[in-house]
Amino acid sequence: MTDTALEAAALGKRYGWRPGRWALRDCTFRLPAGRVCAVVGPNGAGKSTLFALAAGLLAPTEGAVTVLGTDPAVARARVGFVAQEKPLYPQLTVADTLRMGADLNPGRWDAAGAEQIVAGGDLDPGARIRTLSGGQRTRVALALALGKRPELLLLDEPMADLDPLARHELMGALMSQAARHGTTIAMSSHVVAELDGCCDHLLLIGDGRTRLAGDIEDLLAAHRRVTGPAATDVAAHTVVESRTTGRQLTALLRPAGPLPDGLSADQPSLEELVLSYLRNPQAPDLTPAAPRKATA
Repeated sequence: MTDTALEAAALGKRYGWRPGRWALRDCTFRLPAGRVCAVVGPNGAGKSTLFALAAGLLAPTEGAVTVLGTDPAVARARVGFVAQEKPLYPQLTVADTLRMGADLNPGRWDAAGAEQIVAGGDLDPGARIRTLSGGQRTRVALALALGKRPELLLLDEPMADLDPLARHELMGALMSQAARHGTTIAMSSHVVAELDGCCDHLLLIGDGRTRLAGDIEDLLAAHRRVTGPAATDVAAHTVVESRTTGRQLTALLRPAGPLPDGLSADQPSLEELVLSYLRNPQAPDLTPAAPRKATA
């Protein structure tokens, strides 16, 4: 057993068909085991590439990624992965797909858990995958991933095709899995509010690098949302975002000490924190990463 589920060290991936285009570059973070991690960032930030690297489907161009203390290819049997496109065999039925999952995961397969996920969508076991809606295929893909009883579950935009009620139900199933089996979950979503309240760790990726990483409580506690007179000088603090409307200043700061008199301060929400960093790509990063290596 290891206390680290997923770790990246100066991880980089460049696609050969686009010379000079780095999907990830100098990406460093550590995800402790047993956490539910929100992986967020704009389109093209490198989230899907990170998941594919962690699942052992891609090889890094530089740096390293470690999964459950070993190489991703070695850890593959202990990892569940649901990609954005939900790849399934279209000619198989729902029942055939679950039987395939059982055959591929002898000794680990949770038939009751997988069938419960499928049954929640009122799916016909005899229906072929190609006849299912996007949301129904998502259910089958999640059933396969959860039935494997993985130690690490990687979910790339898993709820995008689901209606709000199905999202709520399946999110509950994921949280139950994490609590019952100690599963580490890393889940990306563009709907930050969907992740708030169920995730306890955050990984924010932008321009292929780690911009925020750590326990959500610690990251929120490190920031303050402040308002006050427009003339207030906040230059002594790390300013993530700042705007002035008329005579009022509104800013998100990482305080470096006592705040100036006249400012009203409170802790931001997770959505406010994430959106502030997304709106300001040049805001200083906050990660536990080691300093970058000097370049010639």
